Amino acid sequence: MDGGPRVPEQRRAGPVAEPGPLRFGVLGPVRAWRGEEALPTGSPQQRALLAALLLREGRTATAAELIDALWGSEPPSQALAAVRTYASRLRKALDPGVLVSESGGYAVRGLGEGALDLAVAQDLTAEAEKARGTGDLGRARSLLNQALSLWDGEPLAGVPGPYAEAQRARLEEWRLGLLETRLDLDLEQGCHADAVSELTALTAAHPLRERLRELLMLALYRSGRQAEALAVYADTRRLLAEELGVDPRPGLSELQQRILRADPALAEPSAPVTEPTAAPVRPAQLPASVPDFTGRSSFVSELTEVLSSASEAEGRVMAVSALAGIGGVGKTTLAVHVAHRARPAFPDGQLYVDLQGTGPRPAEPETVLGSFLRALGTPDSAIPDSLEERSALYRSVLDGRRVLVLLDNAKDAAQVRPLLPGTEGCAALVTSRVRMLDLAGAHLVDLDVMSPEEALALFTRIVGEERVAAEREAALDVVAACGFLPLAIRIAASRLAARRTWTVSVLAAKLADERRRLDELQAGDLAVKATFELGYGQLEPAQARAFRLLGLADGPDISLAAAAAVLDLPPEDTEDLLESLVDTSLLESAAPGRYRFHDLVRLYARACAERDEWPPSERAAAMSRLLDFYLATAARVYAIERPGDRTVDHLEVTEQAGQTFSDEGKALDWLHTEAACILACVQQSLGQENLRRGVDLLLASKDLVESGASSLVYETATRAARDAADALGDSLAAGRARVTLTQVLIKAGQFDEAAVEAREAVALGAAAGDPWTSGNAPNELGIIAICRNDHAAGEAHLLRAIAAFRADDNRPGEASALCNLSRVLVSMDRAAAGIELVQQGVAIYDELGLTVRLANARYALGIALSHTDRLGEALEQFTEALRIFVENRQRLWEGTTHFRIAQVHLAAHRAAQAAQHAEQALGIGCIGGDWMRANVLTLLGKSLDALGQVDRARACWREALSIHGSSEAAEAVEVRRLLHPIAAA
Repeated sequence: MDGGPRVPEQRRAGPVAEPGPLRFGVLGPVRAWRGEEALPTGSPQQRALLAALLLREGRTATAAELIDALWGSEPPSQALAAVRTYASRLRKALDPGVLVSESGGYAVRGLGEGALDLAVAQDLTAEAEKARGTGDLGRARSLLNQALSLWDGEPLAGVPGPYAEAQRARLEEWRLGLLETRLDLDLEQGCHADAVSELTALTAAHPLRERLRELLMLALYRSGRQAEALAVYADTRRLLAEELGVDPRPGLSELQQRILRADPALAEPSAPVTEPTAAPVRPAQLPASVPDFTGRSSFVSELTEVLSSASEAEGRVMAVSALAGIGGVGKTTLAVHVAHRARPAFPDGQLYVDLQGTGPRPAEPETVLGSFLRALGTPDSAIPDSLEERSALYRSVLDGRRVLVLLDNAKDAAQVRPLLPGTEGCAALVTSRVRMLDLAGAHLVDLDVMSPEEALALFTRIVGEERVAAEREAALDVVAACGFLPLAIRIAASRLAARRTWTVSVLAAKLADERRRLDELQAGDLAVKATFELGYGQLEPAQARAFRLLGLADGPDISLAAAAAVLDLPPEDTEDLLESLVDTSLLESAAPGRYRFHDLVRLYARACAERDEWPPSERAAAMSRLLDFYLATAARVYAIERPGDRTVDHLEVTEQAGQTFSDEGKALDWLHTEAACILACVQQSLGQENLRRGVDLLLASKDLVESGASSLVYETATRAARDAADALGDSLAAGRARVTLTQVLIKAGQFDEAAVEAREAVALGAAAGDPWTSGNAPNELGIIAICRNDHAAGEAHLLRAIAAFRADDNRPGEASALCNLSRVLVSMDRAAAGIELVQQGVAIYDELGLTVRLANARYALGIALSHTDRLGEALEQFTEALRIFVENRQRLWEGTTHFRIAQVHLAAHRAAQAAQHAEQALGIGCIGGDWMRANVLTLLGKSLDALGQVDRARACWREALSIHGSSEAAEAVEVRRLLHPIAAA
């Protein structure tokens, strides 16, 4: 395209290309097109004439009016002749009959719909006003965005004359008004966090525009930044007094008072957050209800009534029902059935999660909230990190909706509370093995075993009336032997139904012989063991072995490839076995290619493995094969991400080949999908035989923490690995675990603890003669020294790291240390040497074809260039680094690079751009945790101060100082100087 205005085009008739309709643009340079062809519009005065005619929207302009528009009170002597000449030239350039002469003047007539960008913008604005009036805020916002997108720079750009000047001012004022309306709609729909960055830049560009200031105050307040919101008011009041000698208008003053009072009406938008172009997300996550659901009629009626009543009366507290009972009693089956019955009362959707409360690692509420928010349409970038913030956003997203939440298999009330909706209209249904007496306001239901009549009815529906009727007494014996537990009855009946040669009496006799099992049916978590034993006893030998060995793994589920490794079988044979176990209900298919055990079945499978697996060493061998599989595959991912890195050569040798990947994206997908399983495997592999491979699996999967995903679980596994290595006296494993823990701690900004771990790692690496630790430990110490501004120590550590990497022929490691050393030298006023070093690092990465590591090198080069005031070159490096980090899902590095870009803009006296990038860094998060957040706040404060927003700047500095506390680090000292310049002097 040639830059024409983005206006609707008319459809061309016929298969042969014909000249398109005329189109004109005035919301930028004055231009004309015929279809896609740009037309000549002549000299500036000729364009001024065209603009004057277009802006009259078909009305005739007299010659005198046109002369006045082009030249004002001092026209040239041949002005009339000039106007006629311009008109004649335009008439030739345009279609016949478009520019007409009339009553001694001229007019533009006969234009098609959408031919003038200004008219299109007016139509879109009118439609937006109608949509807003009817409450369709999403459509109104979308239409305004379309209207605003038609501006292509300054209206009537380059057009001379007083008329053009007046129209330019009018159109710019109209654009700002539309922008304010659009931002107002943003806030009405809850998009306050996204609006802060845009409003910060706009208030810098238009400091006296009070409506923009008011919107910024509201956006900051709703983003939890009350001090900054009040600071904006103080800045505005001072600026208006200094520039105009007036006070802020009443609306702005009233907003300040409401913020001071913490007016609840300010806290929430007046409409739910919606995407303007997308339909509202309506989750439907309920599992299928079993077709042969039987009995429980009183419970079904009671629970359905409680849940459905959630939306029947205004002011009713959100309904919560909690089902409790022993394992196998049918809590989930009943809950799912009731939830389906209650669906009509919840038209906005249903959410479901298995909280894995009986497993060794119950689901973390923050993880569940993340999946719920995504299911409700919240983009990943808008999901906060902390549990409290996620829970608050979750309640906000549900406000005004009628959604049912089914929380299955909960551990306790503490796990459930953050997952409950907060308003009427929604309801929650919880299942657990414990009574939730401490779940305030919950309708508690204790679910007992079935009655004999219900149990026999369920058995009959599965086995068939004919077989049961022939042996009714035997059938009663069966359900009694199952303890009337629905899960036990279901599994026993399913096995009988699949064995047409068996009689009911045969099944009854088998259960009658199991007196120990009958006793265990009354024993808490093992209550269904007799039923599991029955199902297990019918398995073929290969099925039984698969059942036993797969139950040993701790992960929440297992992939087909990993299961094949555990069983030491080809994937095709493994899939056949697993699908046959799914048919017996002893295994579940979580998703295509992924399988999981019910928690009780997993416990039973492990008991079977301890009892039946022979020789016993096969249990350890199966877990060793699983560890090998994860390590070999993670090493492949690592190698794809970091070609030439010697880390993979130092990992423990594996017998499993692992999976292969066709591209980097699929490799990263595998790593993040398997994160929970990998880290569970690490924690299971910390004994004498597997310790080193478990630690190496952490090294190979370090992208899990570098991307900001799975950081907490990764840290827990790393600490466990360190402790296990210490207990076993394995200096090689202990050194590597400590380096890995150091990297985790640095990313969290915990430099003191990181330094302790790294120094220990240096000693352990030397004792073990481990080249990996010998290079990486001093490299991490160098990074810590950079963050502490300890340049001499940093130089010493990094020179040691470079020597170790070179001795190991680890060129990517060498490049990393060179880039880090460059930062030290630059900080020591040895910029030229620093730039030379980082360029060496960039050259190494370029030669090896690295991607993410190249982004790190460009980041370091950007820092070096910015220290020598080569700001344009520095910005190029940071921008390229940012692009690579975004492509490779390195969110924390993405935020950190925005911080560096903000530094460059501030150094170049572009305070508005600096503030925008600092805001983005705050929103995304950075490497370095709270320490880096304080640095970003300090920079944002400087940017706001440069924009004249002094009070808001001071609010940022005060927050930064609260993070630094009593620290005497250079960053803390600088913040104190900014807040108290006289005392600092």
